[in-house]
Amino acid sequence: MDCNDQGLRKYIAEFIGTFALVFAGTGAIIINDVSGGVITHLGVGLVFGLIIMTMIYALGEISGAHFNPAVSFGFWVAKRLPLKELLPFVSSQILGAITASVILKTLFPQHQTLGATLPHLVSDSGDFVLETILTFFLMFVIINVAQGAKEKGLMAGVAIGGMVALEAIFAGPITGASMNPARSLAPAIVSGHLDYLWIYLTAPFLGSALAVVSCCFIRTEGSCCRQVV
Repeated sequence: MDCNDQGLRKYIAEFIGTFALVFAGTGAIIINDVSGGVITHLGVGLVFGLIIMTMIYALGEISGAHFNPAVSFGFWVAKRLPLKELLPFVSSQILGAITASVILKTLFPQHQTLGATLPHLVSDSGDFVLETILTFFLMFVIINVAQGAKEKGLMAGVAIGGMVALEAIFAGPITGASMNPARSLAPAIVSGHLDYLWIYLTAPFLGSALAVVSCCFIRTEGSCCRQVV
């Protein structure tokens, strides 16, 4: 493979960024459990936000730093990501996430969930709605601060990382605040906790699409939705 190929570099960047997200984020959940709560729930939320922020600054110029199939889907809906790149982006993200969960499984073999997102509301529909709304807000911020399909503005990393941390802190105890199918899929598969996975594989895509549509309504023509060049 030619590492000078622009497409390949994008997919490697998405692999690395999503690996970092799942390794650090779900790793924080695991370490918080095995250490008796030393990191705390607030700390876990901050870890998720900080890893997203730093990876955006590290990789945003290369791939756009999506690290999330729902975000890539949203950019495709907005016509800011070509259809031919959507599947490679998502595949790279899922592979990076699964690799991180496999490594965490080898490091913490006794941990039962590996940081899997598990709902705690009384109804599946309630969890679905909450995850949809959470992803709506996340994608709404991303689509408004990103340039093209790339989160590369000076404060984009702070805004997006801050949104991830905010939602993880306040909604994490209820749904896990996934907002990311790859982040939920990987630990669920590796740990075997698949019961509620459908929520996290569907709601984020709906929330992301709704955010793009909303942005296209309130922004001037072409600022949110435009043809990929």
